[in-house]
Amino acid sequence: MDIREFKSKLPKNKSILGFDYGEKRLGVAASDLLLMTASPVKIIQRQTFDRDIAEIRRLITEKEAGALVYGLPLQMNGLEGETAAAVRGFADRVASEINLPFLFWDERLSSKAVESFLIKEVDLSRAKRRQVLDASAAAYILQGVLDSLRYL
Repeated sequence: MDIREFKSKLPKNKSILGFDYGEKRLGVAASDLLLMTASPVKIIQRQTFDRDIAEIRRLITEKEAGALVYGLPLQMNGLEGETAAAVRGFADRVASEINLPFLFWDERLSSKAVESFLIKEVDLSRAKRRQVLDASAAAYILQGVLDSLRYL
């Protein structure tokens, strides 16, 4: 689904959850209900899919989410590799359990951009960066979607 179709399926007065997928951690962000600002929410330490999906359901309820966004890690040449395939597989599994519209968003260099910001602007130590990086990357990805939605 492209962003125009995604926008047409967004329910009114609902937030969007954004994910930065990793095999060990899933960074989560949420928008406000006006779809203006993305904020980091948490990092899910992944163990089993059943546990992941239970936590995603809880966050959907807590954050009043009506849609999902997944960062898609494209290679620098724009092609999809193994990690992008893993993200698509995870999103398909989530979609089989949760019936919400979802969108994939190019996340190239999002973690690098966020880490650079955390080092230069916030001056976080390596240990503290590790605690917030995945959720902050999810917010960076989701903010890109929110900014694009405003111009459609």
